[in-house]
Amino acid sequence: MNKSELVAAIAAKAEMSKKDAEKALKAFEESVMEELKAGGKIQLVGFGTFEVTERKPRVGRNPKTNEEMPIPGGKAPKFKPGKALKDVVKGE
Repeated sequence: MNKSELVAAIAAKAEMSKKDAEKALKAFEESVMEELKAGGKIQLVGFGTFEVTERKPRVGRNPKTNEEMPIPGGKAPKFKPGKALKDVVKGE
């Protein structure tokens, strides 16, 4: 499912126009990005948690030359699914 299909599905389930559904989805995306950028996390009970994790610097290898190369650390977004989402995917 791509973004336009998701917007259409949201519009159908919420009984709203596609334009309003697209605005709502965009507002959700922006809100999540702003909160993660600020270092916070978002918990949607049953669905999952969006948060930022800190990656440590490490040493990797170039597959062509087998030469060691440093991989810098940094921040990365992370999504941890909630129990209800896991159960739906499992088919329970």
